[in-house]
Amino acid sequence: MDRLAVKYLRPRKTPSTACSGCGLGQVHKKILLAIEQLGLGINDIVWGTGIGCSGRQTFNTWKGDNFAGTHGRVYALATGLRLALPEDKKIILTVGDGDAFGIGLSHLLHCARRNAGITVIVADNFGYQSTGGQYGYTTPQSRVTDSSPYGLTDPNWLQNGLDILNLLRDAGAGFLARHLSFEGQNAVESIKRAIGNKGFSLVHIIYPCVTHFGEISLKTGDREAIFRWFENLFDGRSGDPGTPAFKSGIFHDAVGARPEFSAALKAWTSSLRQKENPRA
Repeated sequence: MDRLAVKYLRPRKTPSTACSGCGLGQVHKKILLAIEQLGLGINDIVWGTGIGCSGRQTFNTWKGDNFAGTHGRVYALATGLRLALPEDKKIILTVGDGDAFGIGLSHLLHCARRNAGITVIVADNFGYQSTGGQYGYTTPQSRVTDSSPYGLTDPNWLQNGLDILNLLRDAGAGFLARHLSFEGQNAVESIKRAIGNKGFSLVHIIYPCVTHFGEISLKTGDREAIFRWFENLFDGRSGDPGTPAFKSGIFHDAVGARPEFSAALKAWTSSLRQKENPRA
């Protein structure tokens, strides 16, 4: 068994129950590598999860404290925990593209607006793959899916001049990055930077779904061909005008530019108490 799984994950949750060839395990491992390289232990982190493939595979895998939120609500729970927990306790969330960019988007934007000290890892497989492969908020417009059998016309968050990371940056996020799940140490470095930020951070990681997206949208079950298609998204060789092209790496870094929400709120309440009771 992988040494990181032995070190950090619950034995009954490994190996993963994800589909064979799914890229979600690569996302999970990069988070664990970042945690290890930062010298963090089991008791240093509280791990929260959302719904869908990402939530199902990462919920309660961490040996330490875990929690889960339903349909986009994990950010509100995490904000409450940020206010209650010591500053040095890290909060990491693993969510899917639906939890982040669909039903959970309002809560996510408010986390960014507040600059709450939370690290969000968005594991994006281009749709609602856990329920059969319906299109989602990042599905490339050129793709056929289970819920768009004649092609997709619904605009998404990643094409035609739109990028969801721009919205998060404008909302006040301190750190944003985008990577492909099977990149190397550069993706780990972005996650480390995100965890080290005292404010709000988000790392968007796109990963291959070899079951529904591969079979339905790419018309192939060949794992190598599916991974190659995703790799081409990041090097500009997709050859499909209806498919977005991505740049890997740090998208926005304003770490330290704004006060972290819980620290600012605690300082404010402390000043109010001092005014009310100056002799205290």
